[in-house]
Amino acid sequence: MKPNPLLRKLTRRPALLAFALLLAWRGVDASGPVMLNFANAEIDTVVRAIGQISGKNFLVDPRVKGTLNIASVKPVSPELAYQILVSSLRMQGFAVVEGRGIVKVLPEADAKQHYSRTFGRAVGVGGDQVITQVYPLDHASATQLVAVLRPLIAPNNAISAYPGANILVITDYADNLKRISEIIAAIDKPNEAEFTVIRVQHLSAIELAQQLTRLFTEPLAQGQHAGPPGLTIAADVRGNNLLVRADSAGKLATLRELVTRLDVPSTGTGNLQVVHLRNADASKLAETLRALAAAETQAAPAPAAGPGAAGAGAATTGAAGATILADAPTNSLVIRAPDHVYNSLRAVIERLDTRRAQVFVEALIVEVTSDKAAEFGIQWQGPLVQRTGDFALVGGTNFNTGLRPGTGNNILSLATASALPNTGLNLALLQKFTLNGKTYEGLTALARALEQDADANILSTPNLLTLDNEEAKIVIGQNVPFITGSYSQAAGTTGAAVNPFQTIERKDVGLTLKVKPQVSEGGNVKLSILQEVSSVNDATQQGIITNKRAIETTVLVRDGEAIVLGGLIQDDTRQGMDKVPGLGNLPLLGGLFRAETRKRTKTNLMVFLRPVVVRDSDGMAQVTQDRYDYINQAHATFPARAHWLLGEQRWPALPDLKLDRLLAAQPRPAPQPTAATPAAAAGVAASPAPAPTMGWFD
Repeated sequence: MKPNPLLRKLTRRPALLAFALLLAWRGVDASGPVMLNFANAEIDTVVRAIGQISGKNFLVDPRVKGTLNIASVKPVSPELAYQILVSSLRMQGFAVVEGRGIVKVLPEADAKQHYSRTFGRAVGVGGDQVITQVYPLDHASATQLVAVLRPLIAPNNAISAYPGANILVITDYADNLKRISEIIAAIDKPNEAEFTVIRVQHLSAIELAQQLTRLFTEPLAQGQHAGPPGLTIAADVRGNNLLVRADSAGKLATLRELVTRLDVPSTGTGNLQVVHLRNADASKLAETLRALAAAETQAAPAPAAGPGAAGAGAATTGAAGATILADAPTNSLVIRAPDHVYNSLRAVIERLDTRRAQVFVEALIVEVTSDKAAEFGIQWQGPLVQRTGDFALVGGTNFNTGLRPGTGNNILSLATASALPNTGLNLALLQKFTLNGKTYEGLTALARALEQDADANILSTPNLLTLDNEEAKIVIGQNVPFITGSYSQAAGTTGAAVNPFQTIERKDVGLTLKVKPQVSEGGNVKLSILQEVSSVNDATQQGIITNKRAIETTVLVRDGEAIVLGGLIQDDTRQGMDKVPGLGNLPLLGGLFRAETRKRTKTNLMVFLRPVVVRDSDGMAQVTQDRYDYINQAHATFPARAHWLLGEQRWPALPDLKLDRLLAAQPRPAPQPTAATPAAAAGVAASPAPAPTMGWFD
């Protein structure tokens, strides 16, 4: 008898045989309880069997391999059979993700990246399937809870916090999320001692807050741990209150007891206080406080205090006696005043003693000038009619064109050697003639041609750093003497003047930049600016002539933005002609009777400015490091040409500038030497040098 093929297949696959016996035992009804008995069965075989029992559609990842051992003592429901399969897979390192009518079986590490069912505070399912929970918190901090809950979640699953809405997002197994939800609900409760306002009647809330903060949060001795965390103390300046945030009622009770013991009226000289200022000037601030103390004592008089401190800078105002002394060496204020007056003054000091912003001003002055000039002319002199008698008729043309400026001479002056011709091509004709028996040699004709072309490109980049509302000035140029008068005593018997002298006034000639910034809280900077560029042009008999271009204005600009202050665009064209009437107009021959000049000057001058507000030490360090890096790179790339006779030229390397910890943590690239600069001269390894940068000037 031939064996049944199906029976032979079932015999070789025990899992299939068990599944066949299971279905035979249940009959055609697939919704009732079943007995599970899988011994070393392949995972895909068990999944297909449970799919038939539970009616679910499974999708198995190809990486899911292995065997399962499942045995039930008594019949189980199809839903429980499904949960048993899910738990068995989890023990093998595989997870089940259910959603959209498909049950995915895949490695646990990949489960959080697939679609899963999402719930809020209440988790509606159980078992070992992977789901996602979005839990909004009411009182606790989501960021802080992440560290608490992370050890309770499977390493391959995820937990994260969204601080903006104070929400926790967790992907984990359903049963574990139910437990975590109970933990979160127990933690996320209001704390009655969390926020509290403690009234301070006699002391200054600002100073009391500083003392209590040091007591609770700073170590008392070397090797000792800091005070208990979870306590924040701040001062309410307006109401002279303490704002306290505590994580337990015990800490709050301890704090209240300390405040009660400390907040007592001062007796004797107990109201004498010394306030050390961090930023403000003690002498200037004392003047403001004296005026305020006078108003306070008039509005709310208090019992007279003891004898005031004597000394320079002290002032006693009001009937109650408020004394304010500025100690310049330590930049401190010594205040003796009633408690209510002192508390008001202390609140004002706290607001005024703040770090003032600084403004780094970068200016860019660009001037482009082009001069073009051309001259051509002919002059001549000579005898027209000459007789041996007593006279001769002499004629010609003489123009000042072609002579050096300021001489006021012409061809006649050149003939007598009292003047020199100007630059350019000069052709002269000498002639001998006899007059009254004497022979003369003179300059008969002079022809001159000149073409000039001069261009100038001037770039100035002055930088300034100053405090808010403080004027700063930078001058780069020369101090030129200007004669304002002269004096000499009467001549003596020798006819010479005795003790002559001149009065001189010196003025700065060059580039001047004067700036006074005012920083607003909105990020705008108001600038009062005086910018001047001057130069010495020439000297005359009346004195020195200077060229001057200046801008004085007030502008409003945002922090870090560049603006144009003003400028000059000038095109000056001039033409001149000296000629003999009538003869100078003749064609061709007219050139012998005229001299022409042409000159064109084009000037383009623009002034740009950019303020950068520096509010802290890190910003100041950044600005300083940028400027230092630029000059260091320019120094490193300076050419050092070798010479066989002079020997090797080594340029000293600038020292490394480390301004603060932030810049030291992120080191900048050191300047590199060029091919012309030896590596040893720059103190760094030889490599291509980066081009120097100047911020917005590039």
